[in-house]
Amino acid sequence: MKAMILAAGFGTRLFPLTIDRTKPAIPFLGKPLVGYVAEYVARFGFREIVVNLHHQPDSVRAALGNGSEYGVNIEYTVEHPKILGTAGALDNAREHLTDETFLIVNGKIITDIDISAALETHRSCGALATMVLKPNVKRERFTTVETIDGYVTGFGNYAHPFTEDEIRDTDHEIPIPLMFTGIHILEPEVFDYIPRGVYSDIVPTFYSPALVQGRKIAAHVTEADWHELSTIPRYLDISLAMMNDGRHVFIGSDCSIDGSASVRDSVFWDDITIESDVNLYRTIIADGVTVTSGSHFENAAIVRAEMVRHCKDIPEKALKGYIQDENYIVPLN
Repeated sequence: MKAMILAAGFGTRLFPLTIDRTKPAIPFLGKPLVGYVAEYVARFGFREIVVNLHHQPDSVRAALGNGSEYGVNIEYTVEHPKILGTAGALDNAREHLTDETFLIVNGKIITDIDISAALETHRSCGALATMVLKPNVKRERFTTVETIDGYVTGFGNYAHPFTEDEIRDTDHEIPIPLMFTGIHILEPEVFDYIPRGVYSDIVPTFYSPALVQGRKIAAHVTEADWHELSTIPRYLDISLAMMNDGRHVFIGSDCSIDGSASVRDSVFWDDITIESDVNLYRTIIADGVTVTSGSHFENAAIVRAEMVRHCKDIPEKALKGYIQDENYIVPLN
Protein backbone atom coordinates (compact mmCIF):
# COMPACT_ATOMS: atom_id res chain seq x y z
CA MET A 1 0.00 0.00 0.00
CA LYS A 2 1.42 3.37 -1.04
CA ALA A 3 1.33 6.76 0.62
CA MET A 4 1.51 10.18 -0.97
CA ILE A 5 2.97 13.17 0.83
CA LEU A 6 1.79 16.57 -0.43
CA ALA A 7 4.79 18.89 -0.62
CA ALA A 8 4.12 21.28 -3.51
CA GLY A 9 2.78 24.33 -1.66
CA PHE A 10 4.31 27.80 -1.66
CA GLY A 11 4.44 28.43 2.10
CA THR A 12 3.50 32.09 1.70
CA ARG A 13 2.44 32.53 5.33
CA LEU A 14 5.84 31.21 6.42
CA PHE A 15 7.72 33.79 4.33
CA PRO A 16 10.58 34.75 4.72
CA LEU A 17 11.51 31.35 6.18
CA THR A 18 10.50 29.88 2.82
CA ILE A 19 12.48 32.19 0.55
CA ASP A 20 14.93 29.46 -0.45
CA ARG A 21 12.84 26.36 0.25
CA THR A 22 9.27 25.16 0.23
CA LYS A 23 7.26 24.82 3.42
CA PRO A 24 7.74 21.06 3.97
CA ALA A 25 11.51 21.50 3.59
CA ILE A 26 11.98 24.00 6.43
CA PRO A 27 13.97 22.62 9.37
CA PHE A 28 12.04 21.62 12.46
CA LEU A 29 14.18 20.88 15.51
CA GLY A 30 17.08 19.71 13.39
CA LYS A 31 15.23 17.76 10.71
CA PRO A 32 13.28 18.78 7.60
CA LEU A 33 9.58 18.94 8.38
CA VAL A 34 8.77 16.57 5.53
CA GLY A 35 11.33 14.13 6.94
CA TYR A 36 9.18 13.75 10.05
CA VAL A 37 6.22 12.96 7.80
CA ALA A 38 8.22 10.32 5.91
CA GLU A 39 9.30 8.70 9.18
CA TYR A 40 5.74 8.91 10.46
CA VAL A 41 4.21 6.92 7.59
CA ALA A 42 7.13 4.46 7.68
CA ARG A 43 6.23 3.61 11.30
CA PHE A 44 2.94 2.19 10.00
CA GLY A 45 4.56 0.05 7.35
CA PHE A 46 4.37 2.36 4.35
CA ARG A 47 7.55 1.97 2.36
CA GLU A 48 6.57 3.16 -1.13
CA ILE A 49 6.03 6.91 -1.04
CA VAL A 50 5.07 9.42 -3.72
CA VAL A 51 5.96 13.08 -3.10
CA ASN A 52 4.59 15.87 -5.31
CA LEU A 53 6.75 18.89 -6.10
CA HIS A 54 6.23 22.35 -7.54
CA HIS A 55 7.61 25.34 -5.61
CA GLN A 56 11.34 25.10 -4.84
CA PRO A 57 11.35 21.40 -5.79
CA ASP A 58 15.07 20.92 -5.21
CA SER A 59 14.66 21.85 -1.53
CA VAL A 60 12.39 18.82 -1.00
CA ARG A 61 14.68 16.55 -3.00
CA ALA A 62 17.62 17.72 -0.86
CA ALA A 63 15.60 17.08 2.30
CA LEU A 64 14.40 13.57 1.40
CA GLY A 65 16.72 12.19 -1.25
CA ASN A 66 15.63 8.71 -2.26
CA GLY A 67 14.01 8.21 1.16
CA SER A 68 16.49 5.66 2.50
CA GLU A 69 17.43 7.89 5.43
CA TYR A 70 13.82 7.74 6.56
CA GLY A 71 13.18 4.06 5.86
CA VAL A 72 11.16 4.55 2.67
CA ASN A 73 11.54 4.56 -1.10
CA ILE A 74 10.46 7.82 -2.72
CA GLU A 75 9.21 8.61 -6.20
CA TYR A 76 8.64 12.25 -7.12
CA THR A 77 6.01 13.83 -9.34
CA VAL A 78 6.53 17.37 -10.60
CA GLU A 79 3.74 19.87 -11.23
CA HIS A 80 4.86 22.17 -14.03
CA PRO A 81 4.41 24.91 -15.09
CA LYS A 82 1.60 25.51 -12.58
CA ILE A 83 0.67 23.95 -9.25
CA LEU A 84 -2.25 21.54 -9.64
CA GLY A 85 -4.14 21.66 -6.33
CA THR A 86 -4.87 18.83 -3.91
CA ALA A 87 -6.90 16.81 -6.45
CA GLY A 88 -4.76 17.74 -9.43
CA ALA A 89 -1.77 16.44 -7.50
CA LEU A 90 -3.43 13.01 -7.39
CA ASP A 91 -4.18 13.15 -11.10
CA ASN A 92 -0.51 13.90 -11.77
CA ALA A 93 0.47 10.86 -9.68
CA ARG A 94 -2.34 8.49 -10.71
CA GLU A 95 0.01 6.03 -12.44
CA HIS A 96 1.52 5.36 -9.00
CA LEU A 97 -1.77 5.08 -7.09
CA THR A 98 -4.39 3.25 -9.13
CA ASP A 99 -3.61 -0.32 -8.05
CA GLU A 100 -4.95 -0.33 -4.49
CA THR A 101 -6.11 1.67 -1.49
CA PHE A 102 -3.69 4.52 -0.76
CA LEU A 103 -2.92 7.08 1.95
CA ILE A 104 -2.55 10.85 1.57
CA VAL A 105 -0.72 12.92 4.20
CA ASN A 106 -0.06 16.64 4.21
CA GLY A 107 3.66 17.39 4.25
CA LYS A 108 3.44 20.17 6.86
CA ILE A 109 2.18 18.29 9.94
CA ILE A 110 3.64 16.73 13.07
CA THR A 111 1.41 14.05 14.60
CA ASP A 112 1.14 10.69 16.34
CA ILE A 113 -2.27 9.80 14.90
CA ASP A 114 -2.65 6.03 14.60
CA ILE A 115 -2.90 5.33 10.86
CA SER A 116 -3.56 1.63 11.52
CA ALA A 117 -6.71 2.52 13.44
CA ALA A 118 -7.84 4.80 10.60
CA LEU A 119 -7.27 1.98 8.11
CA GLU A 120 -9.38 -0.33 10.25
CA THR A 121 -12.19 2.24 10.22
CA HIS A 122 -11.89 2.53 6.45
CA ARG A 123 -12.00 -1.20 5.81
CA SER A 124 -14.78 -1.96 8.28
CA CYS A 125 -17.02 0.72 6.74
CA GLY A 126 -16.43 -0.26 3.15
CA ALA A 127 -15.98 3.43 2.44
CA LEU A 128 -14.84 5.06 -0.78
CA ALA A 129 -12.70 7.36 1.39
CA THR A 130 -11.96 7.98 5.04
CA MET A 131 -11.10 11.40 6.41
CA VAL A 132 -9.12 11.54 9.65
CA LEU A 133 -10.69 14.27 11.78
CA LYS A 134 -9.90 15.90 15.08
CA PRO A 135 -11.96 18.01 17.51
CA ASN A 136 -11.08 21.67 16.99
CA VAL A 137 -11.10 22.42 20.70
CA LYS A 138 -9.39 25.82 20.32
CA ARG A 139 -11.70 26.73 17.45
CA GLU A 140 -8.79 27.59 15.21
CA ARG A 141 -9.48 28.76 11.68
CA PHE A 142 -10.05 25.42 9.98
CA THR A 143 -13.02 24.37 7.87
CA THR A 144 -15.65 22.50 9.87
CA VAL A 145 -16.36 18.93 8.76
CA GLU A 146 -19.91 17.78 9.48
CA THR A 147 -20.60 14.16 10.44
CA ILE A 148 -23.43 11.86 11.48
CA ASP A 149 -22.94 8.38 12.96
CA GLY A 150 -19.34 8.02 11.83
CA TYR A 151 -19.77 9.33 8.29
CA VAL A 152 -18.97 12.69 6.72
CA THR A 153 -22.08 14.54 5.60
CA GLY A 154 -20.71 17.90 4.46
CA PHE A 155 -18.43 20.83 5.04
CA GLY A 156 -19.20 24.03 6.92
CA ASN A 157 -17.54 27.38 7.34
CA TYR A 158 -14.32 28.12 9.16
CA ALA A 159 -14.52 27.59 12.90
CA HIS A 160 -14.66 30.82 14.88
CA PRO A 161 -13.64 31.75 18.41
CA PHE A 162 -16.31 31.67 21.09
CA THR A 163 -18.59 34.71 20.96
CA GLU A 164 -19.32 36.71 24.11
CA ASP A 165 -22.85 35.24 24.17
CA GLU A 166 -21.47 31.69 23.99
CA ILE A 167 -19.03 32.41 26.80
CA ARG A 168 -21.85 33.76 29.00
CA ASP A 169 -24.21 30.91 28.16
CA THR A 170 -23.31 28.31 30.79
CA ASP A 171 -26.62 26.46 30.52
CA HIS A 172 -25.91 24.85 27.18
CA GLU A 173 -23.03 22.68 26.10
CA ILE A 174 -21.51 24.10 22.93
CA PRO A 175 -20.52 21.40 20.43
CA ILE A 176 -16.87 21.22 19.43
CA PRO A 177 -16.42 21.39 15.65
CA LEU A 178 -14.39 18.76 13.81
CA MET A 179 -11.53 19.66 11.49
CA PHE A 180 -9.64 17.74 8.83
CA THR A 181 -6.10 16.68 9.73
CA GLY A 182 -4.78 16.41 6.17
CA ILE A 183 -4.68 12.61 6.49
CA HIS A 184 -7.09 10.55 4.41
CA ILE A 185 -7.42 7.09 2.91
CA LEU A 186 -8.75 6.72 -0.61
CA GLU A 187 -9.81 3.99 -2.98
CA PRO A 188 -8.59 4.18 -6.61
CA GLU A 189 -12.17 4.90 -7.67
CA VAL A 190 -11.50 8.49 -6.56
CA PHE A 191 -9.84 9.00 -9.94
CA ASP A 192 -13.24 8.69 -11.62
CA TYR A 193 -14.01 12.10 -10.12
CA ILE A 194 -10.73 13.88 -10.88
CA PRO A 195 -10.29 15.57 -14.28
CA ARG A 196 -7.07 15.13 -16.21
CA GLY A 197 -4.38 17.79 -16.39
CA VAL A 198 -6.11 20.73 -14.71
CA TYR A 199 -5.99 22.50 -11.35
CA SER A 200 -8.53 21.06 -8.93
CA ASP A 201 -8.96 20.74 -5.16
CA ILE A 202 -10.08 17.56 -3.44
CA VAL A 203 -13.19 18.78 -1.58
CA PRO A 204 -15.15 20.36 -4.47
CA THR A 205 -13.79 17.90 -7.03
CA PHE A 206 -14.27 14.63 -5.17
CA TYR A 207 -15.70 14.81 -1.66
CA SER A 208 -18.70 17.07 -2.26
CA PRO A 209 -19.88 15.30 -5.46
CA ALA A 210 -19.38 11.88 -3.87
CA LEU A 211 -21.51 12.91 -0.89
CA VAL A 212 -24.25 14.20 -3.20
CA GLN A 213 -24.24 10.78 -4.87
CA GLY A 214 -24.65 9.08 -1.51
CA ARG A 215 -21.19 7.51 -1.44
CA LYS A 216 -19.77 6.46 1.92
CA ILE A 217 -17.12 8.83 3.28
CA ALA A 218 -16.07 7.56 6.69
CA ALA A 219 -15.03 9.86 9.53
CA HIS A 220 -12.23 8.58 11.74
CA VAL A 221 -12.13 10.92 14.75
CA THR A 222 -9.03 10.99 16.91
CA GLU A 223 -7.84 12.83 20.01
CA ALA A 224 -4.17 12.22 19.19
CA ASP A 225 -1.59 15.00 19.05
CA TRP A 226 -1.58 16.89 15.78
CA HIS A 227 0.16 20.09 14.77
CA GLU A 228 0.12 22.00 11.51
CA LEU A 229 3.04 24.36 10.91
CA SER A 230 1.52 26.78 8.43
CA THR A 231 2.41 30.16 9.97
CA ILE A 232 5.52 31.56 11.63
CA PRO A 233 3.91 32.04 15.07
CA ARG A 234 2.54 28.48 14.90
CA TYR A 235 5.96 27.18 13.86
CA LEU A 236 7.60 28.85 16.86
CA ASP A 237 4.91 27.84 19.38
CA ILE A 238 4.98 24.19 18.29
CA SER A 239 8.78 24.11 18.26
CA LEU A 240 8.91 25.40 21.83
CA ALA A 241 6.19 23.01 22.97
CA MET A 242 8.09 20.00 21.62
CA MET A 243 11.50 20.82 23.08
CA ASN A 244 12.58 18.55 25.90
CA ASP A 245 15.76 20.28 27.08
CA GLY A 246 14.15 22.41 29.79
CA ARG A 247 15.64 25.59 28.29
CA HIS A 248 13.41 25.88 25.25
CA VAL A 249 16.31 26.81 23.01
CA PHE A 250 17.20 24.80 19.91
CA ILE A 251 20.60 25.40 18.33
CA GLY A 252 21.44 24.05 14.89
CA SER A 253 24.86 23.19 13.53
CA ASP A 254 27.87 25.52 13.25
CA CYS A 255 26.45 28.23 15.49
CA SER A 256 28.60 30.64 17.51
CA ILE A 257 26.99 32.23 20.56
CA ASP A 258 28.88 34.70 22.74
CA GLY A 259 28.84 33.83 26.44
CA SER A 260 27.35 37.22 27.32
CA ALA A 261 24.27 36.69 25.14
CA SER A 262 20.89 35.96 26.73
CA VAL A 263 18.73 33.58 24.69
CA ARG A 264 15.32 32.23 25.73
CA ASP A 265 12.51 30.40 23.95
CA SER A 266 14.20 30.53 20.56
CA VAL A 267 15.01 28.41 17.52
CA PHE A 268 18.34 28.73 15.72
CA TRP A 269 18.88 27.16 12.31
CA ASP A 270 22.46 26.68 11.03
CA ASP A 271 25.60 28.84 10.62
CA ILE A 272 24.41 31.55 13.01
CA THR A 273 26.58 34.06 14.90
CA ILE A 274 25.29 35.73 18.06
CA GLU A 275 27.64 38.47 19.22
CA SER A 276 28.16 39.94 22.70
CA ASP A 277 25.38 41.34 24.92
CA VAL A 278 22.60 40.18 22.59
CA ASN A 279 19.18 39.53 24.14
CA LEU A 280 16.81 37.21 22.27
CA TYR A 281 13.39 36.05 23.43
CA ARG A 282 10.92 34.07 21.31
CA THR A 283 12.93 34.37 18.12
CA ILE A 284 13.57 32.27 15.02
CA ILE A 285 17.02 32.88 13.56
CA ALA A 286 17.44 31.50 10.03
CA ASP A 287 20.56 30.19 8.28
CA GLY A 288 23.61 32.43 8.06
CA VAL A 289 22.29 35.29 10.22
CA THR A 290 24.61 37.38 12.39
CA VAL A 291 22.99 39.22 15.29
CA THR A 292 25.32 42.08 16.14
CA SER A 293 26.48 43.14 19.60
CA GLY A 294 23.92 44.82 21.83
CA SER A 295 20.90 43.82 19.75
CA HIS A 296 17.59 42.96 21.42
CA PHE A 297 14.80 41.12 19.66
CA GLU A 298 11.68 39.36 20.87
CA ASN A 299 8.74 37.79 19.07
CA ALA A 300 10.53 37.95 15.73
CA ALA A 301 11.83 35.86 12.84
CA ILE A 302 15.14 36.99 11.35
CA VAL A 303 16.68 36.11 7.99
CA ARG A 304 19.56 37.64 6.03
CA ALA A 305 18.45 40.87 4.34
CA GLU A 306 20.18 39.95 1.08
CA MET A 307 17.69 37.11 0.61
CA VAL A 308 14.76 39.53 0.68
CA ARG A 309 16.54 42.09 -1.49
CA HIS A 310 16.84 39.46 -4.21
CA CYS A 311 13.25 38.30 -3.81
CA LYS A 312 11.00 39.43 -6.68
CA ASP A 313 7.78 39.67 -4.69
CA ILE A 314 6.85 39.46 -1.03
CA PRO A 315 3.70 37.30 -0.74
CA GLU A 316 0.53 39.15 0.14
CA LYS A 317 -0.20 36.75 3.02
CA ALA A 318 3.27 37.16 4.55
CA LEU A 319 3.79 39.02 7.80
CA LYS A 320 5.33 42.43 7.21
CA GLY A 321 8.99 42.96 8.03
CA TYR A 322 11.74 45.54 7.80
CA ILE A 323 15.45 45.63 7.03
CA GLN A 324 17.83 46.47 9.86
CA ASP A 325 21.54 46.41 9.05
CA GLU A 326 22.16 43.08 7.30
CA ASN A 327 19.01 41.37 8.54
CA TYR A 328 15.33 41.27 7.68
CA ILE A 329 13.19 41.32 10.81
CA VAL A 330 9.60 40.04 10.92
CA PRO A 331 7.67 40.90 14.10
CA LEU A 332 5.36 38.07 15.10
CA ASN A 333 2.81 40.06 17.08
